[in-house]
Amino acid sequence: MTFAFHEREMRAAAAHLGRRGFLTATAAASALAFVTAVPGTARAAAGDDRILRTEPFTLGVASGDPLPGGIVLWTRLAPHPYEPDGGLPGVRIPVHWEIAHDERFRRIAARGLATAHPEFHHTVHVEADGLDHDRVYHYRFRAGHWISPVGRTRTAPAHDARLTGLRLGVVSCQAYHDGYFTAYRHLADEDLDAVLHVGDYLYEYAVDAAGGARRYTDRVLPAHFARETVTLDDYRMRYALYKSDPDLMAAHAAHPFVATWDDHELENNYAGAVPQDGSSPEEFLVRRAAAYRAYWENQPLRRPQRPRGPDARLYRRLRYGRLAQFDVLDTRQYRSDQAYGGVWHAPGPESEDPARTMAGAAQERWLVDGWRSSQALWNVVPQQVTFSRRRSTTAETYKLSMDAWDGYPAARDRLLDGARDAGVENLVVLTGDVHVGYGMDIKRDFTDPDSPTVGTEFVTTSVTSGKDGVDKPANWEKYMAANPHMKFYNGRRGYLRLTLDREKTRADYRTLSAVTTPGAPVTTAASFVTEAGNPGLQPA
Repeated sequence: MTFAFHEREMRAAAAHLGRRGFLTATAAASALAFVTAVPGTARAAAGDDRILRTEPFTLGVASGDPLPGGIVLWTRLAPHPYEPDGGLPGVRIPVHWEIAHDERFRRIAARGLATAHPEFHHTVHVEADGLDHDRVYHYRFRAGHWISPVGRTRTAPAHDARLTGLRLGVVSCQAYHDGYFTAYRHLADEDLDAVLHVGDYLYEYAVDAAGGARRYTDRVLPAHFARETVTLDDYRMRYALYKSDPDLMAAHAAHPFVATWDDHELENNYAGAVPQDGSSPEEFLVRRAAAYRAYWENQPLRRPQRPRGPDARLYRRLRYGRLAQFDVLDTRQYRSDQAYGGVWHAPGPESEDPARTMAGAAQERWLVDGWRSSQALWNVVPQQVTFSRRRSTTAETYKLSMDAWDGYPAARDRLLDGARDAGVENLVVLTGDVHVGYGMDIKRDFTDPDSPTVGTEFVTTSVTSGKDGVDKPANWEKYMAANPHMKFYNGRRGYLRLTLDREKTRADYRTLSAVTTPGAPVTTAASFVTEAGNPGLQPA
């Protein structure tokens, strides 16, 4: 798809109008609008207790992006979270925060005062530092006479620390209307250092009054959820719906999250500035600015990740001593448009064009440069879409997903070349998106089954998307035969538990029997390891 005008000028106009505080673009008979005023333009609250007459911490607390001695703390003040303004006037509200060594807050490690700005929907982002390395902490907020739930978090170790182990959760794809977030309840009970969220934190699709597959009988959701998210208010309120889920709140309160987005945080299968729905490019950039802003507001992210109009630098690097380096990718914002309309299609000149990019030139350079300077044993890449090849059939004529890395093979080859040249020996790619669990060897040449294995890909299934699922999807035998590097394939919902140490990385595929009814138990469907210095999957 080509634009009839210049994307650069559209971005400049979006950012400029955003600073003026109001941006619109007309589509059919409706207008899109969002506010991007800078903090400080609203007056401060005169009396917090008069404003906060009911519980404001209805969406819980969260933490994220651990650094050595530092962590991001998050909350939002929203006495009435399903209302556009959250039940608060457009004033600044002071919020006190505390971090303690113990959950009773007898030994305070740090405290301070933050501001809940109406321009940021009364969300709070505290970048706490000066803490001990690799330490568990407890935190809470206070606004007026209200005290938030207590959260538990953990800082990262020093960059030169020689860790003996690291435990992580990996999650993705949590469509509210497809079922209950039971997986998060079990994740909250796991002993983890952090959780990696690799995309589709919310879905733009309408949620009916009964909560879709949740089939509520004890509540009725407001009518404004029963439409697709388009405006800033739409996205903000959809986050309020998702984050009001008690199981999701429990997981956020239990572990720090490291989050990156995929497509549904904005719109299904978008590519860069190219929409799927056929709307005009300038209108889409307005929508993208709204979605990106709401994402930052509702995640425990740092200031460098805050959007500027329709652009945001979400890719970033975190280190856990000399054990692991995490290069968190964004494979949506910078990608070339999908080849052949983005559907499953046979590989051809359009998809194999060397100029096609999945991550953009700047992010590709950043990733390879980071590998060159890495001192970590494990180089881990949390990202969104399936990296390894997935042939649809063993037949001579087959199809590949044009939305995954199979639709961008030259970009995949560039990254594998970069990993080889940088001397990366233990490459682990973490993926979401496809609503199933895969375990795959990353081959240097996927067309040759005897090609060297150069890394390992663990694909986590969805939290709810796709509803209950089955152990063996209908195409299980066909996929396993057509892709000999695929060692595991399961269609249940759940999450991935990852354990890294000096000898191996272990993946436990944690699955649920159902998500359309609450409270299902969790089991381990399979476990695999990849050994340091010996890439490839082996049964644990």
